[in-house]
Amino acid sequence: MHLGIDVGTSSVKAVLVDEADRIIAEAAHAVPISRPRSLWSEQDPQDWWDATCAALDRLAADAPQSMAAVKGIGLSGQMLGVTLLDAADRPIRPALLWDDGRAGDECKLLHERFADFPDIVGCRAMPGFSAPKLLWLARHEPEALRRTRRILLPKDYVRLQLTGDAASDRADSSATLLMDTREGDWHDGIVGFCGIERAWLPRLAESTDITGVVRPDLATRWQLDRQTPVVGGGGDNMCAGVGVGAVRAGEGYISLGTSGVYFIANDAFVPARGGGMHTHRHAVSGLFAQHAVVLSAAGSLAWVARLLGAQDVGALIARVEAAGLSPAETPVFTPYLAGERTPHDDPHLTATFSCLTYATGPLHLVQAVLEGVALALADGHEALRASGASARRLVLTGGGSRSRRWAELIASALGVPLVIHATSREGPALGAARLARQGTGGPLIARMSPDARFIEPDPGLRAALLAKRDAFRAHLQPG
Repeated sequence: MHLGIDVGTSSVKAVLVDEADRIIAEAAHAVPISRPRSLWSEQDPQDWWDATCAALDRLAADAPQSMAAVKGIGLSGQMLGVTLLDAADRPIRPALLWDDGRAGDECKLLHERFADFPDIVGCRAMPGFSAPKLLWLARHEPEALRRTRRILLPKDYVRLQLTGDAASDRADSSATLLMDTREGDWHDGIVGFCGIERAWLPRLAESTDITGVVRPDLATRWQLDRQTPVVGGGGDNMCAGVGVGAVRAGEGYISLGTSGVYFIANDAFVPARGGGMHTHRHAVSGLFAQHAVVLSAAGSLAWVARLLGAQDVGALIARVEAAGLSPAETPVFTPYLAGERTPHDDPHLTATFSCLTYATGPLHLVQAVLEGVALALADGHEALRASGASARRLVLTGGGSRSRRWAELIASALGVPLVIHATSREGPALGAARLARQGTGGPLIARMSPDARFIEPDPGLRAALLAKRDAFRAHLQPG
């Protein structure tokens, strides 16, 4: 038995996985998010830990025998977050998240200082990434950095609370843009330019390396063995790749979480020099990963549901699916609620509804959101293909994969078939558990889900979406 913990943006999720890759039990606890100013996105690190404890308390109550049988724990988490801790390991300020867009000017400064920046780290500097946000803090909140003695990614803050050890894996850390991605070590020049010290950064490990053991008091609380090891794990994008089986070059997935991620594994390091794409290390040894990212995917769906006063997003989607609306009937939506990364690399883009009429109703708006995310992912698909990246197998994962209609829209917009596994929405947490298994002597993947569904592009739906693409691309609005 192995335990995977995924420190997500909207919740912390924990799953117990047996030796045949079956999900034995799972639990989740919500995490609040704060947007105190335009472009800002923050969370209180203590909320990650409180949510982790709540999820593991639930598993200990629901599946005590399985918890007692856990051989190892893997950690996954939202990437790019900046958590500043003082000398007593207390948070100094709220963490700056992956969709925080305040550091646009700092990206320019990094490129002025390092002409070969993408060749070192894997991509251009973009506002949501850790390095420009740290440079922003150095310029705008120097007192916070003067008090800083440790800087951690979100899942690694949970690791610190869980084990007392400050460590990170090279996969998640490669996305901070503070690392020489080929070499797998912190880049002293970039670290210093961002106004921080190397000693504040965690020691680096591989994703399957054991980084510590669970603290005795917590092992007792959750009925775990007192020497339960915790492995390096990875960022949620990398762990989702392991969770869906994208563990060889040419395999990939699209994840419909708060953001939309298009991920392709590669055995070569191919730096991304534009188009809002990025390349990092995979959690699988010897592999890298190319990414295209839509910043507001299921986040856009949650937003329109709140706008319409819908309490149950699943029921709202079911109503849309039952209505059988054609894209010809729906307005155009651009999902840039938090700016956009791929292919625009512009934190100032804003979302729009256009082509509205008196006939437009609530369900038309919801389907327009689904279509808009599908068209945005299609833009990412084209950007990746233009860079030479292609996937011979593409899995759809994340909470949004439960909607067949959304899956059909995405497959049709991209013009490629998608695979959906029964365990697809457990991707990051399942991947973290698999890394823990490999780190404790077992196989990375015991078996793939035998009950996969295949979603083929629909020619009529594809034609209707392509007919809207010009209008979709015409409504790019700066903030």
